[in-house]
Amino acid sequence: MQTVNEFVRLVRDELGMPIEDHEVASDLDQLPEWDSLYLLKLVTVLEQTTGRQLPVGRLLEARSLQEIYRLAVQT
Repeated sequence: MQTVNEFVRLVRDELGMPIEDHEVASDLDQLPEWDSLYLLKLVTVLEQTTGRQLPVGRLLEARSLQEIYRLAVQT
């Protein structure tokens, strides 16, 4: 996962969330069906995909999928 488009595909495929590319910058509260269980599942999928541990505390503070993506690729 190197691009934001790959990240969006990962969210769609692994979480089954019907998000559009432009929604990646939206506040998580604005996403259809979003809840904290999606975040926990996403963290697990991202750690498996990247092969490394991610800063869960910082991910929990993220307000958008774009922020989560940035944290996942920066770490």
